[in-house]
Amino acid sequence: MALEEDETFEAEVDGWEIEEGLPQMEDPFIQRYLQGRDALIEQEKKRRSDYVFRQSLSPMARLACAIVGRIRDEERRTIWNNEYEDSLAETIEGELYPGMMFALAKERMEKTRLWEIVRRMPKGALLHAHMDAMVDVDWLLEKALATEGMHMHASRPLCTPAALETASLLFQFAKSSPHADHQIWSSNYQPSTLILLSAAADSFPNGGRSGFLAWLKTKCTITPHESLSHHQGPNAVWRKFGSVFPILNSIMLYEPIYRASVQKILQDLVEDGVRWVEFRLAFHFEYRREGSEMPENGYEECIKVFGEEIEKFKHTEKGSRFWGARMIYTALRVLDKRNIVTSMKQCIQVKKAYPQMIAGFDLVGQEDVGRPLADLTPELFWFRKRCVEEGVDIPFFFHAGECLGDGDDTDHNLFDAILLGTRRIGHGFSLYKHPLLIDMIKDKKILIESCPISNEVLRLTSSILSHPLPALLARGVSVALCNDDPAILGHGKSGLTHDYWQALQGWESLGLAGLGSLAENSIRWAAFADQKAADWVKDIKDGTFGQGIRAARMKEWNAEFEKYCQWIVMEYGPDYGSDGEE
Repeated sequence: MALEEDETFEAEVDGWEIEEGLPQMEDPFIQRYLQGRDALIEQEKKRRSDYVFRQSLSPMARLACAIVGRIRDEERRTIWNNEYEDSLAETIEGELYPGMMFALAKERMEKTRLWEIVRRMPKGALLHAHMDAMVDVDWLLEKALATEGMHMHASRPLCTPAALETASLLFQFAKSSPHADHQIWSSNYQPSTLILLSAAADSFPNGGRSGFLAWLKTKCTITPHESLSHHQGPNAVWRKFGSVFPILNSIMLYEPIYRASVQKILQDLVEDGVRWVEFRLAFHFEYRREGSEMPENGYEECIKVFGEEIEKFKHTEKGSRFWGARMIYTALRVLDKRNIVTSMKQCIQVKKAYPQMIAGFDLVGQEDVGRPLADLTPELFWFRKRCVEEGVDIPFFFHAGECLGDGDDTDHNLFDAILLGTRRIGHGFSLYKHPLLIDMIKDKKILIESCPISNEVLRLTSSILSHPLPALLARGVSVALCNDDPAILGHGKSGLTHDYWQALQGWESLGLAGLGSLAENSIRWAAFADQKAADWVKDIKDGTFGQGIRAARMKEWNAEFEKYCQWIVMEYGPDYGSDGEE
């Protein structure tokens, strides 16, 4: 009966359309319009930065991309849909949709089929990662508790809820505990008094050691609640963000923990498909050798240990295919002129001692409250001059455009970064507002190190869906995906899978082919070795047709990507079709 009613209704509609003279999709002039429309879409796709990569895909890779596209579409209909997941929608008190805020989506995304596919992907290089925000916080805190001689101290007694929330605290190695009878949780605690960490943890008034670890983790990360409170604006979350680094540094930069942290980070990255990493580290901390209460004078020892641990990891079974790592030496942009110059001198000194370890120089910290690059130009030109005098080449890899401003000093950091010769730009969030700069970046072969989840958690965008990166890709800007500060931002892992997954699920125009292009870019723009500016640009242009290490590693990655696509077809082809293209 229902079928007869449907046929009658369809006949009525057809009759009405004919009576009104409504054109049909099959009419020749409608077909010509649709053909012109399709041609226009294809013409625009040719301007995308990933167009050449897409055209170079093998039949196997195209098939894998189509399969991943079908899986993505299925999960959008089923996993990220209130009709299928009312219980989760009730939990988050809102709509369930693909590309929703990271803190709300994280636990569920990690259980999807698409997650497993992205996790297995060869991701090439990680080009923007702050080392002191890379190691898993749970692991780091347990490591601190297990390290002999670790102490903690606070700026005031931690005896009230307000003090627990707002007091500053740091960690430090000490050979003895002269104040073993003191309690950091007592109102009688004297600020800055060292308290043995294990004793402080066990005596924590709200649940002992387990309660202590839970509380301390809230001091070392941006919590889900803080991540979601976008109405409070960027400055509020940046205050919390900035308060975390001194805590993590004071734990991590004690030699035994530092060595173990480097190993842990590299292991996690390799397991996630990363073969090369360029860390940033703001060299404004105290580094202590094992068993020493006194910090080192300078950072040569810190970089020496960094190099030793990289080589050690490369000689392990897990690290046998790891290409290596370098450091982009960074200074804090809030520092005054004298301290910036001191940091620059230290950078040159470390570069001369360990030339292969230092890839470049950068300035970090919240751009909106730090000194803009225009204000720093005297120091930056001095740095260039001093590098020439000392016989070292230290290129710039500037943070710029990590802001919401439009035409203010912070937004104008993009102009200065380009004029000062940066080889890559960290974040470049506001670049989409600058058509001339986009053309210059394309012409000068400057890569954008994009960190979508970081931009969301630090309140530049409400979710992956409103991130401006698709606009840059559509305009032909070269980009690599990065994770920035995963330990603090809530990733739980130091790999790239979260950012890759968010991009794949959130942006219709990307697909697996687009992700592949971003991964290849990370290798094309990696600073594997020192190069003069002209050689750097030529190497990037040559790509796989070059003769050096960059070309060799791009070819190696391409072979890995092809094997990965074969795995997708073998694993998921039977259920998601074996014909067609993305």
